[in-house]
Amino acid sequence: MPIYEYELEEGQDCSVCGGNFTLRRPLSAKPLTQCPLCKKAVKKLISGFSTPSITKPLSISDAKKAGFTVLKKTSKGEYERQ
Repeated sequence: MPIYEYELEEGQDCSVCGGNFTLRRPLSAKPLTQCPLCKKAVKKLISGFSTPSITKPLSISDAKKAGFTVLKKTSKGEYERQ
């Protein structure tokens, strides 16, 4: 189920919801137009998403642990296992 971010329409403030909130809602749900707590008008925000990032290059031992065959170039067109 996706997580959606919402904020109150411009010019509105609320001490109950704080002006913005997140909800888990099914894709089949009708668009949310009011805050479930304070009933004021809201708009859906476009938010970013998290992607995994590699902080260091993979080493030969990491590649072998992952099940890859590591080859080393010995001469033009010839490779051998490491």
